[in-house]
Amino acid sequence: MLMGVIDLRQLDLKHLVALDAVAVEGTFGRAADRLGYSQSAVSQQIAALERLLGDRVFDRPGGPRPVVLTPLGAELLERARELLARVDAMSLELDLFRTGSAGKLSIGTFQSASAMLLPRIVARMRQQFPSIEMHVVESDAEDDLIRALATGEVEVSFLVGEAPPDTESVHLFDDPYVLVARPDQFPEGPVDPAQFADEPMIGQHPNACQLIGEAGLRSAGLSPTYVYRTNDNSTVTAMVRSGMGVAVMPFLCVEPEDPRVALHPIEPPIPERSILLAWRQNRTRSPAAERFVELAVEISRGFAGQLRAIA
Repeated sequence: MLMGVIDLRQLDLKHLVALDAVAVEGTFGRAADRLGYSQSAVSQQIAALERLLGDRVFDRPGGPRPVVLTPLGAELLERARELLARVDAMSLELDLFRTGSAGKLSIGTFQSASAMLLPRIVARMRQQFPSIEMHVVESDAEDDLIRALATGEVEVSFLVGEAPPDTESVHLFDDPYVLVARPDQFPEGPVDPAQFADEPMIGQHPNACQLIGEAGLRSAGLSPTYVYRTNDNSTVTAMVRSGMGVAVMPFLCVEPEDPRVALHPIEPPIPERSILLAWRQNRTRSPAAERFVELAVEISRGFAGQLRAIA
């Protein structure tokens, strides 16, 4: 005899919970006690399930004897338990996600933020939430990071300057430009641009931050002569250590603990660059992103203390 196709789109998880409870307990009454329902409620759940299937899931011998799964009921119960286990696992995963303990976080960053800020934030995130997957998109081209935010490729991004349209942001700190020189090349403390006007200079290939620094030097009356350019911050300081020249770099781009170079405030100062963390406007941030922003603000306060120490 041809049977109709079973359509379980109207299936309720309560049907499967009742099926499992009755199969384990053997009677509708004990299943009701286990679930905290009335016996009639359990009976209704099983009846609704059987209507969906178009067949019985239990043989009911009557009297005190326990009910017994039909072959269809046994087949369904095996799959039901797999589904219920997955639902339980999903509940746990969502609870972990809501607390920020699990999930995925994509972060946009640029070279100096990757070297000096991001490791400190990630280390704290790993300590507190080791199950979070973090993905990083790095570019020194600001437009690339703004585009990644707009498309959703990253959820939060470090940026320089002002927040672009359709984003919200938190200002982390103002990053001053400093003179990077060999130890004892200049007296300790601030250095006027006129004092290194004749020095050969090491710089980056033109990017937003490099151009801000160069514009600041020109406004101070200095026309820098570059003998070497690179895209790598550590190579800039390596060339300064070698005696090839001096460099003017944002503080975030250097390692203040490196004893092989000296960092000097520039006086009068050239315009600082503003470091911020941005996310898309009117979008709910994930709990992991919320915690990342909190840690970025907290860690940046400590970084601002280092900035004051060299001023």
